[in-house]
Amino acid sequence: MTRDVSAETDATDPVDDATLALLVEVAGTPKPGNVDRRRDLDDLRFEAFLGGAVGARSGLELAAETGPTTGEPPVVGDAFDRAVAGMADRAGTNTQFGCLLLLVPLVRAAADPDRELSPEGLDAVCRSTTVEDAIAFYRAFERVDVAVDDPPPGADDLDVRRGSDAEPALREREMTLLDVLALSADPGDPETPEDPERVPDRNAAEWTEGFPRTFRAAEWILSDEGPLADRAARAFLGLLAAEPDTLVASTQGAETAREASAWAREILEPDERDPKAPVGDVSAVDADAVHGADLDAAESLAEEFVAEGINPGTTADLTCAALFVALRGGAEVAP
Repeated sequence: MTRDVSAETDATDPVDDATLALLVEVAGTPKPGNVDRRRDLDDLRFEAFLGGAVGARSGLELAAETGPTTGEPPVVGDAFDRAVAGMADRAGTNTQFGCLLLLVPLVRAAADPDRELSPEGLDAVCRSTTVEDAIAFYRAFERVDVAVDDPPPGADDLDVRRGSDAEPALREREMTLLDVLALSADPGDPETPEDPERVPDRNAAEWTEGFPRTFRAAEWILSDEGPLADRAARAFLGLLAAEPDTLVASTQGAETAREASAWAREILEPDERDPKAPVGDVSAVDADAVHGADLDAAESLAEEFVAEGINPGTTADLTCAALFVALRGGAEVAP
């Protein structure tokens, strides 16, 4: 039985919950291949993520605001750009770029009295984005280094690595932020749309699909027991087992990304006849398997991933987003 997380909304400030989600996500351990409270990476330290969470707050506050007279939300892109700038200033590096890309529309939906924190509410927020949002999104790429794939065929002028230089192309094509992310969510070659080697951008897909991974993982967290950080670590394993990680695919290739997901699934379902068979999507992951995940076994996998440089950062982004929805649905850090 799953809970309708969209039907329960806590009275706390959504900005507080977003900040707490950023903090609990990095505190959860083990999250194989990622920074957590027990391990750093060579170029990233635990405390940098704490700084990034604090620095991002002003952007999250902007996402939660409404206009003084019209009630219209602020530019989503500006809120994201401000959050990234604050993160970079306080952390000194890119710690939570992908988390913020998911949190900004989530905070917007949670703060808007005319919308709900639901797939429908998120769809409305994402569809309301404009060309100005897209321009601000591109500007954020000038603030930190972000691992991204090459743009889809015929879209070189929309390469996010161009930053503000892409503004003329965005205006000429009238590309909203949702339009840009739709390209990232499905960047395949039109002549080979079913390319089996392609790993889609999971964060971009959340924007175009109504945040299914976020809400499913939030259900796992809400129906789980124990410390919230442990629940987050188990949800991370569930998300990784469900689908290959985008960042791993970008940095180490699709085959490595699929192998990483297979290893996570072995922890969730060690008695399966073929534990390396792909799950396919997040809805196919059994909640009981997530709740029963062996975190001791995940510790060993974490050491292996760090040694191999396998960093499922997109899975961490989705875990953070799920934590926000779970906190809005009543999850607590208190025992």
